Order: sequence, then structure tokens, then C-alpha cells
Amino acid sequence: MALPAGEPAAGSWQAVRTSELMQLVAAAARVPSGRPRVLAVDGRGGSGKSTLAERLRREATRSVIVHTDGLAWHEPLFGWGHLLARVLEPLRRGEPVRFQPPAWAQHGREGAIEVPACLDLVIVEGTGASQREVAPLVDTAIWVQADFAEAERRGIERDVAEGVNGDREQAIAFWRDWMAAELRFLDEQRPWERADVIVAGTPAIPLGADEWAIARPPLRTSPSAAVELQPPNRRRDA
Repeated sequence: MALPAGEPAAGSWQAVRTSELMQLVAAAARVPSGRPRVLAVDGRGGSGKSTLAERLRREATRSVIVHTDGLAWHEPLFGWGHLLARVLEPLRRGEPVRFQPPAWAQHGREGAIEVPACLDLVIVEGTGASQREVAPLVDTAIWVQADFAEAERRGIERDVAEGVNGDREQAIAFWRDWMAAELRFLDEQRPWERADVIVAGTPAIPLGADEWAIARPPLRTSPSAAVELQPPNRRRDA
């Protein structure tokens, strides 16, 4: 797995089912009282965050995903941490959320980001979901590590297929600008150091249809801070 300079490679990888990964997420922090658990799924663009977040959401009956793309809409690249805090702070108090980012009204986007109070899990998904500015409001964080070139290829192909950034040439130009900003942001933030579990977005070990390759975070300052990767019925190591 080829990674940008400064991001350490995780390992060794082991395969777990989605339900087992959810148990690790639950074990990484104390059970909240009177409010949902807040899980951040962070990683580079195209790493596989959305797929992982959706699979985890299906494991929790009362859960929702908050995509940071909605907060980032018409905001400076990675300059929306204060808006994410506006979503998470009421949740931490056990209150429902209905928040319309200022740019939505300014640019004619209707609706709002809505999260009911009676949930077990709120998954915040997106690059920067576990950024330092909101870390105290997050219970558990996952870093999705992926091969840099493959993540770029996925991101471009996705944007072209969805037509969100123009034609292929425009999508490539947008992606290159995005990646330049992302590299600077993540190099400064180093979110993998705050992760409780690392998940491989481009796994190098064989996996079943409902399995993920996971590893202990590589740069924890204290071994006791990291999740113990011993889920029940562990399938295999690598």
C-alpha cells in the first residue's frame, strides 16, 4: 500500500466481520448515557469511508450518517469544523439537531441537517470527520487507510460517473486541487494518531463479503489508549 509521506503504514492486518468491528467501536469508549454514541469515519478522499459508514449503520438499529459533504458545501476546503461542532454539541447534550449551514441559505439550498435525539449511534463520515477541532465531541474514531493512487482513481471515476464536477477533464482538475488541499490538511492534522481502529480501504489480505481488514493504530502515544483487537470469533490474522 503506497501512502503519502508522513502517514505510517498500519499492520498487521486481521479480518473481522462488520458485527465484530462494531463491537470494537463500542468497546473503544464508555457507553454514553442519555445520548447517542458519536463515531467518526475519517480517511482520504476515495478511501472507502462511505461504504464502511453505510455497512456500520446497518449494524445499529437506531443510527444515522451525517456526511460532512453537506457541511462543506460552499465552504472553504476543510474550513467547516466549527459547523460540525454545531451538529455534535446538541447531540452530546442528548438533544435533537436541525441545523442549516449558512451557505445553504446563501446559495438557495433548501432543507437542513436533521438528527433525532432517540438514536444509539451517529456516524460522521468524511475527510476531516475526526479533525482536532471536534475531537472532544467524538467518542470513537476510525481511520480508513488506502493506497493513495487507488483512492485517487476511485475518486475521479466516482465523480465522472455522478457528473458532480463536470466532464472527465474537469473532474481530474478538481480532484488534483482537492488532493493538494487534502494533503496539507491531513499532514497538519494527522488524524490516524487519534483513531481507535484502522480499517484498510484497499485491503492486502483476502476478505469475505462481510469482512474488513483492521489494525491497531500505529502511532498511539499510550498503548492503553488503543482498542484491543481481540473480537470474538476472530477469523484469521495476517
